[in-house]
Amino acid sequence: MAMTGVTNYLRFLRQAVHVATEGGWLFYAWMFVLTAISLVGANAWAVQVRDGMIRTHMTDHVSWGLYIANFTFCVGLAAGGVMMVIPAYLYRDEEMHDVVIIGEIVAIAAIVMCTLSVIVDLGRPDRLWHMIPGLGKFNWPISMLTWDMIVLNVYLLINLHVVGYLLYTRFQGRMPNPVWYVPFVFISIFWAISIHTVTAFLYCGLGGRPFWNTALLAPRFLASAFVSGPAFILFVMRVVRVGSDLPMHPGPARLLVQIIRVASVVNLLMLASELFTIFYTGSGHAAAARYLYFGEDGHDALVPWIWSAIVMNLVGTVLFFTPAALQRGTTRVVACLLVLVGIWIEKGMGLIVPGFVPSTLHEVVEYVPSLTEWKITAGIWAFGLLILTVMLKVTIAVFTKEMKLAPRTVAD
Repeated sequence: MAMTGVTNYLRFLRQAVHVATEGGWLFYAWMFVLTAISLVGANAWAVQVRDGMIRTHMTDHVSWGLYIANFTFCVGLAAGGVMMVIPAYLYRDEEMHDVVIIGEIVAIAAIVMCTLSVIVDLGRPDRLWHMIPGLGKFNWPISMLTWDMIVLNVYLLINLHVVGYLLYTRFQGRMPNPVWYVPFVFISIFWAISIHTVTAFLYCGLGGRPFWNTALLAPRFLASAFVSGPAFILFVMRVVRVGSDLPMHPGPARLLVQIIRVASVVNLLMLASELFTIFYTGSGHAAAARYLYFGEDGHDALVPWIWSAIVMNLVGTVLFFTPAALQRGTTRVVACLLVLVGIWIEKGMGLIVPGFVPSTLHEVVEYVPSLTEWKITAGIWAFGLLILTVMLKVTIAVFTKEMKLAPRTVAD
């Protein structure tokens, strides 16, 4: 019996490898481009490791830059995947059940990109072992960084288990046992909220950075995550519908649009509340906010970034409230693209960098990412999209029965 299970699992893996590496010319072109960008990023990181962090434009004043900005956005992307799990399992939406696995796959790819973003930010990646319990000084539960490491890795394992179990049982042609995945699905709902909450606590718990010392940081993180996550999933669902034979019902996409409508308004409301508190009361982090939104003493490197983000979020939100956003058309695609880029800027360059400018000594030391940082970040995104593409290919093959456990023959 055990040998039969191992044999079936090996068949699943063989077919998965075959499906993941076979396709038309468009698939090969896409994979070639992503592989090339990934290799360029890997080479840039090798140069950075060889020469040191001098290859970046980060300094003693601005020690977190593009990498941590990308990490913050990707955590939200991973957390946003739970927006498909909640209606599917808590509210028993049967149509959402068929596509909830897409949200889980997006979460897996996003967590991988989170991990890579942190690794490339380490000046000495060979010292990563210090974060391994039992080998290094994990400093749990005192350090918020260890909490962040725990919740991210556990969330990755939960999603890998759910996706792997559902695909393998469907490959075998049998119904999945709820005992083996439903509890993990409900845990993932809580865990998705916790990964972004802990990430927010990591920032707002730093007393020396008044720009981050706000109780609204965690709620804003969650609100923006529930915009960017569903928006990215809508993109993926459209690609799956256009590029495969997997039927995609319009119901789940429309539900995601409704979620984005509410979350985007909440996100903008929190932003307005934060701006009022900062500029009307002149609180401790007004200096950083003035630099971010209007510049300080002729230094205005971040001003175009943040105002572009605000405009994109506003226009994207308005487009989502138009009737055309509920249809499979250009309006929805443009709206998704606008809010994704807007939130990437808002939670990245508009959040991380201003926490360091002005410095604790009131010096304005500006930061603009170097070419090396852009190459490495592009490589991380390309690698994440590679993982996403491969997992989607296997998922589509299983759901369309291109991959299935064929009856054993005499030769077997």
